[in-house]
Amino acid sequence: MQETRNSTSHQGTDKLIFGIVLAVVTFWLFAQTTLNVAPAMASDLGVTTNVSNIAVSITALFSGIFIVVAGGLADSFGRVRLTLVGLALNAIGSLLIAASPTGTAVWLIAGRIVQGLSAACIMPATLALMKAYYDGAARQRALSFWSIGSWGGSGLCALFGGLVASTIGWRWIFWMSIAISAASYLLIRGTPESKIKQSNPMPFDWIGLIAFVVAMVALNVLIGQGSALGWLSPAALVLIAVFMVGAVIFFHAETHGDNPFVDLRLLSNRPYSGATLSNFLLNGAAGTLLVALSVVQQGAGLSSLQAGLMTTGYLVAILATIRVGEKLLQRWGPRKPMLLGCAITGLGILLTTFTFLLAKQYIVVAFFGFTLFGIGLGFYATPSTDAALSNVPNDKAGSASGIYKMASSLGAAFGVAISAAIFTALSHREGLSPMADIALGRTDNLALRYAAAIALLFNVLMVVIAMIAIMWTISKGNLKASGAPADSTR
Repeated sequence: MQETRNSTSHQGTDKLIFGIVLAVVTFWLFAQTTLNVAPAMASDLGVTTNVSNIAVSITALFSGIFIVVAGGLADSFGRVRLTLVGLALNAIGSLLIAASPTGTAVWLIAGRIVQGLSAACIMPATLALMKAYYDGAARQRALSFWSIGSWGGSGLCALFGGLVASTIGWRWIFWMSIAISAASYLLIRGTPESKIKQSNPMPFDWIGLIAFVVAMVALNVLIGQGSALGWLSPAALVLIAVFMVGAVIFFHAETHGDNPFVDLRLLSNRPYSGATLSNFLLNGAAGTLLVALSVVQQGAGLSSLQAGLMTTGYLVAILATIRVGEKLLQRWGPRKPMLLGCAITGLGILLTTFTFLLAKQYIVVAFFGFTLFGIGLGFYATPSTDAALSNVPNDKAGSASGIYKMASSLGAAFGVAISAAIFTALSHREGLSPMADIALGRTDNLALRYAAAIALLFNVLMVVIAMIAIMWTISKGNLKASGAPADSTR
C-alpha cells in the first residue's frame, strides 16, 4: 500500500488545526457533558436513572467499538472525507438529543449512539491528518493542539455543561454542538485529501465486527440494567448468553481470519498490552466524575453548575501537566511516570470517596481530589502512549494506535456504566449495617452517600489494577521515547 496526498502550500494550516480541534471538541466537550447534566436530562425527559445511565455510557461504547474500523476506513476512503462525515453525524446526533420529546428515551439513545459513531470517525481521521500534513516541530505543535482539544474538552465538560444547563437549559449544549460542527466543517472543507492507495485490498472482517458489536452492547446493557431486570432474571441470563456467544465468535474470527479488524497478536507484546490495559482502566475512572457530581447534586442540592465548579482544578491540572509527563518520559522512561501518574490519580479519587463529610467539607476535599486526578492523568498520558506505540513494529503502528484508542473509549464506557450501576443499585438499599453508620459518620442520606463511596472505591480499585499491570509489563529500564514525536492524545 502507498500513502497519497495532494500537495498543499501549507497556507491556512492554522485554519486546518483550528477546524480539527473543534471537531475533537464535539466529543470531549459536548458529548461528555452528560457526565454532569445527566440528572437534569433524566428529570426533564422523564426517563429512569437506569436508562439515563445507558445514555451516558453508550456514546463512548459505540466510539470504542467502531474506532478501529473507522481508522482503517479513513486510510482508504480519505481522512478529510471521513472527518466531514463524522461532523455530519455529530450534528445529526446532537439534533436528535436536543429535540428529544419528554416521556421517551428513544431519541436520546439514538442520538447518543450517532454521537459515538461520529467520534469513531473523527478521532483517528484527524490524528492521521495531523501526521500526514505536518512534520517535525510543526507536527508536535499540531498534536499539542489536538491534545488541548481532547484533554481540555474533557476537563471543561462538567463546568461547561453545568453552566449551560443552569442558565439556558441542557438542550442548548447540543444546539451549540451543531454550531461547532458546522464551523469545523467550513474550516476543514477544501483541505487536500490524504489516503492510502491499497494495491491488494483484503476482504473486511464483517463476522468479527458484528460479533464484537453484539457482545459489547449486550454487556453494556447488562451492566446498566442488571439491577432493574434482576441479575438472575431470564432477560439478564439471555444477555449473558448473547455476550458469551458473541465473545467466542469474535475471538475465533480474530485468531483464525486472514484480515482481523482487531489484531489480537499485538497483545502478545507485553509493554504494549500493559500500556493498553492501564489506559483502559485509567479511562474507566471517568466514572468518578459521574458519581461524585451526582451525589452532590442529589444529596446536597447543588446545581449542575455548582457541581461542575468542583472540577476546575482537574481542568487546569491536566493541561498544565501533560508536557511535564513528556519531560518525565524523556528523563525516566515510561514506567516511573506511568506509576507516579496512577498513584496520584488513585489518591485523588480516594479523596472523593469521603462522602461521610458535611457537604461544604466534601466539596473542598473533592476539589483537591479532582485536582490530583488531573495531575495524575497529565503525568500518565504521554508516557503511556509512547510505551504502547514505541514497542510495536512500524507496519503495525496504525493497528496498534487504533486498539489503544479503542481501549480509551471502551474503558470510559464500561467504567461509567459499572460505576453508575453500583451507585444506582446501592442508593436504594435499605437496612445498612450499624458498621456502615459508624463508618459514614452521619445518618441523613446514608444510602446515597454509602452508594457513592462504594462506587468511587471501585474506581480506586481500577487504578490499583492499572498499577499492577504496569509493574508486571513495563520494563524498569529507561526505555527511551520513540523517535517520532510522542502522541500524547488519548
